[in-house]
Amino acid sequence: MISASERKRLIFPLEDSSLLQDLKAGEMLQISGWILCGRDATHKRILSALEKGDFKFDFTNQLIYYVGPTPPPPGKIIGACGPTTSSRMDPFLENFFKLGISATMGKGKRGSLARTLHRTYQRVYFITFGGAGAYLSQFVKKVEAIAWSELGPEAFFRIKVENFPAIVGIDTLGTDFYELSSASLPA
Repeated sequence: MISASERKRLIFPLEDSSLLQDLKAGEMLQISGWILCGRDATHKRILSALEKGDFKFDFTNQLIYYVGPTPPPPGKIIGACGPTTSSRMDPFLENFFKLGISATMGKGKRGSLARTLHRTYQRVYFITFGGAGAYLSQFVKKVEAIAWSELGPEAFFRIKVENFPAIVGIDTLGTDFYELSSASLPA
């Protein structure tokens, strides 16, 4: 097993999206920097506001984490911040890739269209640990609202993370970690 100090590290937003080309499905890494956050309602709201011209934001080389955190306990900056099931965001994926998103992060397997889109747009899907929201909150150093704070956990916000743990779920070739894992199981 690769120790945490030996894992690849990425800092978002990426200065150079070609860094994603070196990642392989199943590879563990650590993510630092600023990552965008939002779930279903956020995705709908962003796309609607952009279409109407009511909202502008530079999504270039950003990572969006599918998360809706719980309220922060006293003395903390964020509550539990575990990932949302990523396949729920598949209908929005191509639109966000066209906006410049270079990576997504959540939990669970994605559909065949998502694998194709990752390959077509040379993007990456990261998996992080479901059911471990309290654990993941320790990697969050700052939280900033971007838009629609009234939506609570469905608001559009960003978090500054340090050494946030992730696994490459789908690489730029469209290779899916879940398919690799199931193929290696005994028959």
